[in-house]
Amino acid sequence: MFYHCSTELKCKMKFGIYLPPKAETGKCPVLYWLSGLTCTEQNFITKAGFHQAAAEHGLIVVAPDTSPRGCNIEGEDESWDFGTGAGFYVDATEDPWKTNYRMYSYVKDELPKLINANFPTDPDRMSVFGHSMGGHGALILALKNPGKYKSVSAFAPICNPIQCQWGKKALGGYLGSDTSKWEAYDATQLVKSYPDSHLDILIDQGKDDQFLSAGQLLPDNFIAACTERKIPVVFRLQQASCFCDLYFFIATFINDHIKHHAKYLKA
Repeated sequence: MFYHCSTELKCKMKFGIYLPPKAETGKCPVLYWLSGLTCTEQNFITKAGFHQAAAEHGLIVVAPDTSPRGCNIEGEDESWDFGTGAGFYVDATEDPWKTNYRMYSYVKDELPKLINANFPTDPDRMSVFGHSMGGHGALILALKNPGKYKSVSAFAPICNPIQCQWGKKALGGYLGSDTSKWEAYDATQLVKSYPDSHLDILIDQGKDDQFLSAGQLLPDNFIAACTERKIPVVFRLQQASCFCDLYFFIATFINDHIKHHAKYLKA
């Protein structure tokens, strides 16, 4: 675990990083993992069981925290799905959040620059994946920046936040009441204007996930939009719940996701 003073978020930020054996002798591609609501930089690094596959494929894995912390903003610790631990990977435009809550720019620009400057990375080979809120973050980063990420995947992503309660609360709080501004951070909306089909998407979703049945994730809307735009998406509905034992679910299928990214991150 490392920490640094973020200029984008104006606070101290932590990130976890895994370096494969190959990094001792050469530059390696980087896979960014974005965690979900209430998580920190530690959850994935310590619980997901990705290390063997990342070592085999020579991938550096970076896991940032999910929000700024300790900014002394009124209300930042009042709920689990907004504020601390719930940055939603957007750049806030509303007071009092807009000064610190700029997770989109942090993950897209500041963090990769820091990683590339201090670790043996190949800056031209970068991919992104995540879970739930982080799956949402991974999808929007790939869709908003064609060509920047070689591949994208997600576990139980929030696919259509402008249509679900989590998304409405977060996007309304961070971006204001003008719902047209929310569409810039909604994967289902973004895929409709994605400029080409050169993006292979892998999604794993637990069949018994309580948040799927509650209408918080809405993968069907995203799949329909991808199908209309002829963008390849592999959606696997697994016989599992994502939330009763979250990291067991992720660890069960993590090798498939590492392999998916390794295919596109080869030199």
